[in-house]
Amino acid sequence: MTGLNAWWRSRTLREQRLLLAMLALAAAVLAWALVIRPLADSLAAARARHDAAVAALATVRAQSAALGAAGARPAVALDAPLDTMLSNAAAQAGFPVTRVERAGATRATMLLGSVRPQAFFAWLAALEARGLVVERLSLSPAGPQTLEAQLTIRAGAA
Repeated sequence: MTGLNAWWRSRTLREQRLLLAMLALAAAVLAWALVIRPLADSLAAARARHDAAVAALATVRAQSAALGAAGARPAVALDAPLDTMLSNAAAQAGFPVTRVERAGATRATMLLGSVRPQAFFAWLAALEARGLVVERLSLSPAGPQTLEAQLTIRAGAA
């Protein structure tokens, strides 16, 4: 330390002031590079994550409201038992019905052997337009460009 003190005293007053100014500027640059810049980057990243979370929350709330509205549909007046109505609708659409089982007054499960995806989803959309709700849908390949479909359908808000 005495060597540094002797070196400092050997400098002129002008050199000492220039060295102090240089050290002050170096300290400011280091503070900016090591403290302020990383904090600003972290703040920007936190704001981006917050914006993404707000957008995701809005999407989930909209989807939740849509599901709530779909679940609040009034019960559909059925002119036949649901399983019979589904069998007839599938037969009219040309789908091979493997199995249809009634699961209560307003719910049925069915298994369709080999359906083309475009025709099947159009048929499902027509059922939903009539007030029926697809509760569960499981699809698996049944051959080239065909699917096997297992689904549970309910009438309205049952």
